[in-house]
Amino acid sequence: KIPIWISDYVLISYGTGAIMAVPAHDERDFEFAKKFNLPIIQVVEPPDEKEAELARQEKLCFIGDGKAINSGQFSGLPTPKFKEEITKWLEGRGLGKKAINYKLRDWLFSRQRYWGEPFPILHIGNERVIGLSEKDLPLLPPKTKDYKPPGTGESPLAKISEWVEVSLPDGTKARRETNTMPQWAGSCWYYLRYIDPANDKRGWEAEKEKYWMPVDLYIGGAEHAVLHLLYSRFWHKLLYDLGYVSTKEPFKKLVNQGMILGEDGQKMSKSRGNVINPDDIITNYGADSMRLYEMFMGPLEATKPWSMQGLEGVYRFLQRVWRIIIDEDSGGLCEAVKDANVDEQTLRLLHQTIKKVGNDIETFGFNTAISQMMIFVNHLSKKLATENTEYTESVRSNSQLSMKSVVEKFVLILAPFAPHIAEELWARLGHNKSLACESWPEYDKELIKEKEIELAVQVNGKIRDKIVVAAEADEEQIKQKALSLQKVISAMGGKVAKKVIVIKSRLVNIVV
Repeated sequence: KIPIWISDYVLISYGTGAIMAVPAHDERDFEFAKKFNLPIIQVVEPPDEKEAELARQEKLCFIGDGKAINSGQFSGLPTPKFKEEITKWLEGRGLGKKAINYKLRDWLFSRQRYWGEPFPILHIGNERVIGLSEKDLPLLPPKTKDYKPPGTGESPLAKISEWVEVSLPDGTKARRETNTMPQWAGSCWYYLRYIDPANDKRGWEAEKEKYWMPVDLYIGGAEHAVLHLLYSRFWHKLLYDLGYVSTKEPFKKLVNQGMILGEDGQKMSKSRGNVINPDDIITNYGADSMRLYEMFMGPLEATKPWSMQGLEGVYRFLQRVWRIIIDEDSGGLCEAVKDANVDEQTLRLLHQTIKKVGNDIETFGFNTAISQMMIFVNHLSKKLATENTEYTESVRSNSQLSMKSVVEKFVLILAPFAPHIAEELWARLGHNKSLACESWPEYDKELIKEKEIELAVQVNGKIRDKIVVAAEADEEQIKQKALSLQKVISAMGGKVAKKVIVIKSRLVNIVV
């Protein structure tokens, strides 16, 4: 006679719905075997002698890798090798096959609450379940003023009998499912609905899906990626298998944005009292300051602590941009913006800024793009404060290059970062249409090249002086200029240079 035990720990989702049945190497099985005095036979010997002895005495359940024992022809094999060989043996006899199982956490899917998508199914009696026909979709929750649960452990929907109880065309009585799906059930495929949002016949037209999919870029936090992306990708693959979408993957690229911490460096929470209220920031500093500072805090992917001091710095930057362009007394354009000429240095820095900001936007380097704009604004502020700026020869030949046109180009590249102030400045610069209608400014490849570069000069690794040379200067010219510096000659102390290393655009290192 073979006894059969029934226990609530038997896993319906494991294999064909049974226990693993290796009590020496599974903790649940070990406890079960000890409870009912079942034999515990080791098939994996622990590598540690103390653990091995405890296992022999049935005082230890060993779940790690070791050496196969009591395993016939496979005895003596290390665990990884044993797994390979036993799999081949089973496959060769048609008794099993190697497979990879994927698990998807779904225990949050059915919820006892009103809010969420109702399941489009009907229960007939206690055993039969049928799905709604397409003509009965979408299934909407009933309108009600009472969302409170009934106190029986059921969903609030269970109280609304006129919605729950239905009759089929043949007179059969049925009940709707009263649990609901979580809201992310719908958000798992919202990107597909965006393709064809007004379609009342189906989720989306196949032609539109083929044109738009897959999504080029998905940005979200790490927590969001786990809770949402995991499911949307799962759903998308199911839809692909069913033939409803044309791509195996829903998204081409994922960027995880970092978390913003409180000023104390801890995760924001009400219990810690370190939560930053965006409404307060916007009231006191404006939406542009809030937006700009979040991008300026650091790399997009990094976790960063909030700083009111940093926010105020960005706020002052925007104030400076405004004062450069707008006269505070008249509210019109500053005379310097209307009348000043453009020097070559300003024009070069503008084009360098256009290039860097454009490139940084493409690579999500928003903080470095803002840094470059700050450099340009600092330069422009000093330049406009200087009267009687002269045209250089290269600028004088182009009558379209005025200070106003320079400022306009800057406002266009500022717009993605601070759209409200940029739109206001664009209007005050005399434009009737929104700057959103304008093209991104182009930069001149020749103009962005520096005429001169500054190099640090080191003697045996220590900086002694700096030199400014023409950008096109060759190594020999740079070496000679560096060796002729008085501070360098003094540092060399009459010794001969063994080697002179020139790293273009950075430094000259003289080894004596």
